[in-house]
Amino acid sequence: MKSPVALALFDLDYTLLSGDSDYAWTQFLIELGALERAEYEAKNDRFYQDYQEGKLDLGAFLEFQLAPLARYTRAQLEQWLAEYVRTKVQPMIRPKGLDLVRRHLTAGDLCAIVTSTNEFITAPIAREFRVEHLLATELEIRDGRFTGKFSGTPSYREGKVLRVAEWLGGRGETLASFPESWFYSDSRNDLPLLECVTRPVAVNPDDTLRGEASARGWQIISLA
Repeated sequence: MKSPVALALFDLDYTLLSGDSDYAWTQFLIELGALERAEYEAKNDRFYQDYQEGKLDLGAFLEFQLAPLARYTRAQLEQWLAEYVRTKVQPMIRPKGLDLVRRHLTAGDLCAIVTSTNEFITAPIAREFRVEHLLATELEIRDGRFTGKFSGTPSYREGKVLRVAEWLGGRGETLASFPESWFYSDSRNDLPLLECVTRPVAVNPDDTLRGEASARGWQIISLA
């Protein structure tokens, strides 16, 4: 089997999207009345700020983010998800992000979106970008319903490195199997994976990542 020309990995929030899909999903549920505004809005804002500052308590955040999924049936959640993608996600899709992904796909590169956001929210977003492979935080399911807990290793910080290694290993490959490996991200939280690829790219980076990229000679681009 012929190996792809290169490996191209993409962060999602504030990289291919102009916003944060996790934050937007919670706000969407609040607007629907499915979550109590008084309880959830302030917490959503606090977790979002902690992530931006690189000090997110991942366990506490996932408990907060995933618990609502256990309250409702899959049918109800899927109905809301379709509306969420249409009203919240599609307006956040960066045209330059779409073009970037298409260029890699057209070149025959193996492409994957690697995101800490959970797989339920991000699966339809990956389809919007025509990306087959999604490495997102996986959800525990019991009797056809979400339990409100995650499964396996969350795709966050060093977890992204592990998830990519496991995925490639399942294909009989490693990062070294590719003459070039790209990772596009906006966030300091993705430094562990950026350090592993041959072509790290900072996309509209936060201040910490911009400083690291400048110091290390990494490419810095804007998709805005």
